[in-house]
Amino acid sequence: MEKREIGTKAGSSSRESDLMKSFSLAIRSLLTGCSNEDFLKAFSRFSRPEQEWLRRLYIQVITSLHQRIENEFQDLCGQLQVRTILDTVEQLVEEQTLDPFFLDKSNVVDVSSSLSNTKEEEIQYLMGVLQKAEEQNRTTRDHIDLLKTAKKGFSRTQIL
Repeated sequence: MEKREIGTKAGSSSRESDLMKSFSLAIRSLLTGCSNEDFLKAFSRFSRPEQEWLRRLYIQVITSLHQRIENEFQDLCGQLQVRTILDTVEQLVEEQTLDPFFLDKSNVVDVSSSLSNTKEEEIQYLMGVLQKAEEQNRTTRDHIDLLKTAKKGFSRTQIL
C-alpha cells in the first residue's frame, strides 16, 4: 500500500493541511492506546517469543489500519472536493476582512450549506470506516483467541 503525504501537496491550503494533520493525529491517538507493558501483561501466559511475535503482528495490523483509514479519508476529501471548498472559504474570509462593507451574503450561505452537507456526509463515512475498524479489531481479537486456544490444546496434547 502506498504511503501518501498528508497535507503537503503543492498548492494545498493551510486549512486543508490543518484538516489532514488533525485527522491524522486523531486517528493515531485512537489506534495507539496499548503500551508494550500492557500488551505483554495481557499475554503473560505466552512465552517471550510468542509475545514478541504477537506484538509485531499487532503493530502491523494497527499500522495497516491507520494507513487505510488515512487513505480512505484522503480519497473522500478528493471526492468531496474539500480543497475547493476550503479555498472558497479562505477567499470569502479574505474578501470579508478586506472589505468591511461586504454585503453579498448569498455566497456565504451557499458555502455554509455546502459545508454542512459535506460534514454530514463525512461523519457518516467516518462512522462507516470506524465500524470497519471495529470489525477488524474484533476479527483480530478472535484470531488471537483462536491462537490461544490452539496453544492450550497443543500444550495439553504434549502433556498427555
